Amino acid sequence: MMAVTFSVANVALTLLLGPKRDGKVKSIAYESGMNPIGTARKRFNVRFYLIAMVFLVFDVEVIFLYPWAVTFPNVDRLAPGASEWLIRILFFLFTTVVAYLYGYRKGVFKFD
Repeated sequence: MMAVTFSVANVALTLLLGPKRDGKVKSIAYESGMNPIGTARKRFNVRFYLIAMVFLVFDVEVIFLYPWAVTFPNVDRLAPGASEWLIRILFFLFTTVVAYLYGYRKGVFKFD
C-alpha cells in the first residue's frame, strides 16, 4: 500500500510542480543528443512485424514449457491424470509447431 501511495504521490507532484513548456525541441525525436535525421514517423517494413509475431510465439512457448519441464521429473507417470497432462502439453507443442510452419511457408524466415 505504501508503494502505491508513494508512486501516485510522485506522479501527482510531477504533474503539478513540473514545467509545462511546449515547443519545437520537445516535439522532435531524441537521438542520443545528436540532431535527428529525418522524421520519427518513418514506415517500417512488414517483415519486422512478422518477426515480432514469431518472437511472441516463441516467448509464449517458453513461458508455458519451462514450468512443465521443471515439474516433469516429479510427476508420477502412473497417477490418474498423468496421461491427460502429457496430452495437453503435446497438443500445445503441436500448435506451436504449426505456427512455426505457417511462418515458414509465408516466408518469415527468409532474409533476402
